[in-house]
Amino acid sequence: MDRNRTLVRTFRHTTMAKALNTAEEYAKGIREGNRVLLGQAITLVESARPEHQQLANQLIGLLLSEGAVPSQTLRIGITGAPGVGKSTFIEALGNYLTSLGKRVAVLAIDPSSQISKGSILGDKTRMEQLAASDLAFIRPSPAGNSLGGVARKTRETILLVEAAGYEIVLIETVGVGQSETAVHSMTDLFLLLLLPGAGDELQGIKRGIVEMADILCVNKAEGDRVQLAKQASVYYSNATHLLPPAQSGWAPQVLRCSAQEGTGIKELWETMEKFRAHVQDNNFFAENRRQQAAWWFQESIRDSLLSAFFQHPEVRQQLQYLEPLVLQGKISPFAAAEQVLGAFPVRLNKED
Repeated sequence: MDRNRTLVRTFRHTTMAKALNTAEEYAKGIREGNRVLLGQAITLVESARPEHQQLANQLIGLLLSEGAVPSQTLRIGITGAPGVGKSTFIEALGNYLTSLGKRVAVLAIDPSSQISKGSILGDKTRMEQLAASDLAFIRPSPAGNSLGGVARKTRETILLVEAAGYEIVLIETVGVGQSETAVHSMTDLFLLLLLPGAGDELQGIKRGIVEMADILCVNKAEGDRVQLAKQASVYYSNATHLLPPAQSGWAPQVLRCSAQEGTGIKELWETMEKFRAHVQDNNFFAENRRQQAAWWFQESIRDSLLSAFFQHPEVRQQLQYLEPLVLQGKISPFAAAEQVLGAFPVRLNKED
């Protein structure tokens, strides 16, 4: 299996090496809606190879400087516990939006195995009907080791699909967990999907996630679960009334839908449109994006410093020497960490 994964990686790298264009060529193709070049550009963004990263940075910088990335797109983060029906819901919403003539991009984060490091990347299979639409673009990405399962380069990918003309970007998270913080920091609207049922389920949902949600939607409101969904929506409505006011000034809305039957999707989209109008009228939309850009600027610095630290040869040498000693109990983890930090040539002045 390891050999097969190596062959797949080699094939991808070889394919990318043959297909590489200049940043200007990629930018032109993306602006013209070339899906092949868009896919290749996203692969560059996700690649860890320095030459790919350099080209990806040039491309994104070029698109931003040319004003190719529109500012009035709508970025929607969608989360919910496993089994809530996120993929089915996203396809139902995507199909409704494309029926209105809107161009929709779906960025689905697939969970990566911590054992094999592999990812299924099966969202195009799960969203077969939406994937067949010329107005939709679906890109599954492996979560990797990034925060809570959010692909490290998702934010850059958002800029690429927006430059390609996709006006609505749906970002699916792995599930309820740390990833919600990262997704919330790159989207305009945050949607929490819930299952019919309340009480114990409501207790199990982290308050922080509920506080981040602009819209809560009880999915699978169908068949014998319709009444249960109605009861759940009442419980969730009562719960949101206990939360502090959101910075946007928007009061979280609780709705019901059945992604399987397609009911409630129209009403949900109308509520999303009301949210967008609300945050645009009070200027929160633009201010929120500015704050997000600042957050990601600082996050990128932290990420680059962390990468440079662990790739430094002296640091790696110290890690190889000290980690066995820590495991044997011959040195404390804290003392070992101090020694490893001391091997890094750039150190912060503790008095600053």
